[in-house]
Amino acid sequence: MSVLYIIGTPIGNLGDITFRAIETLKNVDYVAAEDTRHTLQLLNHFEIKKPLISCRAQNEKFAGEKIVKLLDEGNSVAYASDAGTPGISDPGAVLVDVVREAGHQIVPIPGPSAFATLISAAGSGGKTLIFEGFLSPKPGKRRSRLRELMATGDAIIIYESPFRITKLLCDVADIEGTRRIVVGRELTKLHEEILSGSAADIYRDFAERPSIKGEFAIFISGTKKTQLSEESADN
Repeated sequence: MSVLYIIGTPIGNLGDITFRAIETLKNVDYVAAEDTRHTLQLLNHFEIKKPLISCRAQNEKFAGEKIVKLLDEGNSVAYASDAGTPGISDPGAVLVDVVREAGHQIVPIPGPSAFATLISAAGSGGKTLIFEGFLSPKPGKRRSRLRELMATGDAIIIYESPFRITKLLCDVADIEGTRRIVVGRELTKLHEEILSGSAADIYRDFAERPSIKGEFAIFISGTKKTQLSEESADN
């Protein structure tokens, strides 16, 4: 049976790619990519030469049908988004649905993601974690959704661009300035920065910066005080 491999690729540091991901990329017949130019750089770095297929958000269903045809012909295909794990605020989910509906096997090749990377350094995770990805760029919708998320009392992970990070932090600080947050900028890259503190303090830090670059993952701590020791005692 032909297989579609979903490949987790580095979010910055190429050393984070797994041996299994490299071997899979070497052995498949085709590599599908969110951005073929970006993935070509990754393949060149590891001296891998494969035919590339564009499969981005704008053409994912159409590209998925082309990939199904290749799988029907007995080929194996690997899919990589620009960085991290496909399907987590990246294309990939539509492709998986199309390929699965066609009856072909889907095999995940686990790898990096900004989501898991920030959680590992955030602490105070609690029992439940909400992953929201990117919020609406519209101020009213963004603030309204933030209020809903923060009212749950659960920890939250959000992604944001350098163009809206200060506005997002301002919203969080306005809603609850004492809430502890952790901001990860350029995770795993040369200029990686991880800041922890109250929402108000972190907002002031960014508001005073003359320029902001890089991609962001933001952890907003929960307010629920469930203790693992208490849970264990109940079992």
